[in-house]
Amino acid sequence: MGLTRVATTLTSVDASGGVHEGRFIVDTGASDCMAPGDELRTIGVTEIGRMACELADGTVREFAYGLVRIEFMGEVTAGRVIFGDPGTEPILGVTALESAGIMVDPASQTLKRLPAIPLKSSEAVR
Repeated sequence: MGLTRVATTLTSVDASGGVHEGRFIVDTGASDCMAPGDELRTIGVTEIGRMACELADGTVREFAYGLVRIEFMGEVTAGRVIFGDPGTEPILGVTALESAGIMVDPASQTLKRLPAIPLKSSEAVR
């Protein structure tokens, strides 16, 4: 399977309003987004906490995170972004995808809009 990338813009939610644009790897195995920490700091994203993350190779590392506005495919959401190492290839995680109503079609490796974002609990389906 190939990699799916999407043009994405991260905007600081702090007073600076800086912007980071790039082609992010769509990673349905990642919960959160990740971008180079030095670039996030440059646009004014504030570190608000730290958390342990399991990387693709199975190692666990602690990273800082902050909050950003996330735009891709004409959709806007907001969420947590992990401060990656300088030069880290940016990742768009599944939380941002789902909150914007976007899914990855596994057969074509393309992004598709859901017809509607589910807002019902599992109990309402009975």
